[in-house]
Amino acid sequence: MTAINVQNLDVWFGSVSAVRSVSFSVAQGQSVGLVGESGSGKSTILRAITGLAPDWSGSIQALGQDLHGAARDRSFFKKVQMVFQDPYASLHPRHSVDQVLSEALHLQGMDAISKRTEKLLDDVGLGPRFRFRYPHQLSGGQRQRVAIARALAGEPEVLLLDEPTSALDVSVQAEILNLLTDLRADRGLTYIMVSHDLPVVAHMCDNLAVMQNGSVVEMMTADALRAHQAIEPYTRELLAAST
Repeated sequence: MTAINVQNLDVWFGSVSAVRSVSFSVAQGQSVGLVGESGSGKSTILRAITGLAPDWSGSIQALGQDLHGAARDRSFFKKVQMVFQDPYASLHPRHSVDQVLSEALHLQGMDAISKRTEKLLDDVGLGPRFRFRYPHQLSGGQRQRVAIARALAGEPEVLLLDEPTSALDVSVQAEILNLLTDLRADRGLTYIMVSHDLPVVAHMCDNLAVMQNGSVVEMMTADALRAHQAIEPYTRELLAAST
């Protein structure tokens, strides 16, 4: 089954065209990477899927649901969640971890909120001692684990990952990537990951779309990426810059 299907997607901000005629699909349980330089349109695609970029045309389907404009209902956000790039900005500074997760569980209509909060913390490798801490008492990696736990609150099928490790110290990036790999295997999750880091994509993803100036210039498998079997000159440039 196809989890996400994007066809002929154009996204614009005022008179500026950010994404042009992008098409790709993601099978359920698959992980697909969107790679390219900053400003190539990668994150804008995720924003169009979630309704944060309302001006778009083309076709977007999520788990069989046709999406239109910026309208997204509760059933969409129960199935599809996004993890943002900056764990320092994505958590309310005056809300404890317990408040962050309890609110997410409540909004998703879940019961046994206290028990589920503890389970979410265990699932992301934090545990109960972090439950009543505030963001300023957490490291960047711990904050991102809380953000991932919040995204998992409604037991989604798809996670949209917008450079989830780029704001973290190199020493903790691998820990978060390994956590995401384990969660995908344990829960059968589907990922779309935005990254400019080709080794990260090679580690995390089955396939990838290489983007330049708002367009997809090449589709390739992670195996082809690791073997440096790029066809397009731009992709070869990215590979050369990553070695």
